[in-house]
Amino acid sequence: MAGKLDAWLDRALQKRMQRRWSRLAERAPAMDLDELRGLRGAARGIRRQLDRVIHEAEHRLALPVIGSNAIRKPLGTDWAWRPDLWRGPIPVPGFSSVPTKGLVCDGATVFHDCRRSELTVRQIRNTREADLAPFGFRMDVFRFDGSFLSLVLDLPAEAAQGLKLRHLVRLDVIVEMEKPLEIFARLNIKHGPNVEQIVRELPLGDEEVMVEFDMAYTKVNEKRIERLWVDLIFEGPEMNQIILRDVTLSRRPRAEL
Repeated sequence: MAGKLDAWLDRALQKRMQRRWSRLAERAPAMDLDELRGLRGAARGIRRQLDRVIHEAEHRLALPVIGSNAIRKPLGTDWAWRPDLWRGPIPVPGFSSVPTKGLVCDGATVFHDCRRSELTVRQIRNTREADLAPFGFRMDVFRFDGSFLSLVLDLPAEAAQGLKLRHLVRLDVIVEMEKPLEIFARLNIKHGPNVEQIVRELPLGDEEVMVEFDMAYTKVNEKRIERLWVDLIFEGPEMNQIILRDVTLSRRPRAEL
């Protein structure tokens, strides 16, 4: 009850202040200079606080909403997902000298075989108007003496439920790089004691890229599918900064002929 009363009083005071300044604005042309000078000082003091509120509001309201799961989905999509790394803040936003099998957050792990790690990773806030994902993921790679660098993303159980050989699994990535490098995506499907793998190379040259994994070309036992995960593999990452602005996965059944 007290909260509702406070809210009502705030609205009443705000309306009263608006009416007061409206009257003062109408009187301003006829005021003497001393009164006008005092009014100007008061108005400037209020404007400074109003400008701070407006600046912060415009900045934050322009950003993708934290927790947003807005995803561009192809027609016929029956499942779509954005990993938590791009969806909400993680407990520890950044790491330096990342070890091999370095856990970034639940469901996201960095793998490499460097003897000495000169790899830094950080979750960053997306600020561009075109961004749908609230967060991005940045990797700064300096000296790299290993043979591979990959980011492994564990897919939720829902990805395996109802997955059939007639499905197409689609991976969409928005990526920025200081200099070009090859990126491969590998979809792993565990069915019983076996793991089926499909590898696709992400096309270079565009910021927004996608690849599709056609389940029809696998030997997966539909009835025994247990879980899925994706490896993003970066070839020759030395002295490069890689920003993954967004990563989403979706699936849809192939059109029947």
